[in-house]
Amino acid sequence: MNSEIFSQINWLAVLVAAVAYFILGALWYSNILFANMWIKAHGIDMNDPNGRKGLGMMMFLSFVGFFIVCIGLEMLVVKLDLSGYMSGIKLGLATGVCFSMMALSITYLYTRKPISLHLIDGLYHVIGQIIAAIILCVWG
Repeated sequence: MNSEIFSQINWLAVLVAAVAYFILGALWYSNILFANMWIKAHGIDMNDPNGRKGLGMMMFLSFVGFFIVCIGLEMLVVKLDLSGYMSGIKLGLATGVCFSMMALSITYLYTRKPISLHLIDGLYHVIGQIIAAIILCVWG
């Protein structure tokens, strides 16, 4: 692989896109939206004192994951020479549905997770990638 593409990446835009994706998660998995349904569908015991162990590291690693996803999106933006919010919507929708949502759903099929989790978690990544891709396409 030619590493020249890394010199064309707008790293500040990638960082902002990753932060936006992360902030969406804070809202998406809050009591305002889907926290209670998500907790119930996963069978999480909120009274378990060990439930919050390692939460800081999970949040940090989640952000690293979002940053990596946004690098991949930016590489597509650069290679496909995309610009404008409509290109961002199309790119985020394509990657969100075809990669993230389908990968989660395949895993959830084998772990017999309820359809509500397919939708809550899958749509989170679709919308997160649409937001990130819009930022990257408009900024670029």
